[in-house]
Amino acid sequence: MQNRLTGMLVGAVFGAVFVIVNAPGPLGSVIATVLRVAAGLAAAYAIFLWFSAGRRLRSGAQPPQPPEGGTMFGRGYLLIVAAEAILLFGGLQVLRLMERPVETNVAWVALIVGVHFVALAPVWKEPSILIPGVGLTALGIIGLIMSFTPALAWVPFVSGVLSGVTLLSGSIAYARKGLAALSPTP
Repeated sequence: MQNRLTGMLVGAVFGAVFVIVNAPGPLGSVIATVLRVAAGLAAAYAIFLWFSAGRRLRSGAQPPQPPEGGTMFGRGYLLIVAAEAILLFGGLQVLRLMERPVETNVAWVALIVGVHFVALAPVWKEPSILIPGVGLTALGIIGLIMSFTPALAWVPFVSGVLSGVTLLSGSIAYARKGLAALSPTP
């Protein structure tokens, strides 16, 4: 259970980073600042939930039984992460060689991170990560398409900020569900 909640925590932190890095642009500085603060608060809340779960586990709460299938960070996970790293950094190099605008990079990152979640869902036997996975994949594809249009300046918002919001909200929802599932000891 703690491993799964740690995965949620990582997702929340990356979600906050997506928002903080990509909030400027056509939105203006006031809206960008509001988005950054909101992302920071959401990440802080996710951290609070993570610590709350850890405290409940240490106090003897019984975590729900994990699905059959072994460890979270086994061979399947390692293969997916290796493929993700190759696709992510290789794709960024290809975009650079193609002289694509820098805004395209965030769309590529969102696409690969989304596909990473979709691929992990069956490995972890955790269908709930399909929701943010499909969302990030779609936002990445939309951003890549937008990068060929006059809407290029909005790519960081669509593929960056909205992806960050997706990760943050998914992480918080998963953490709340996990915290509620921790039953007190009989």
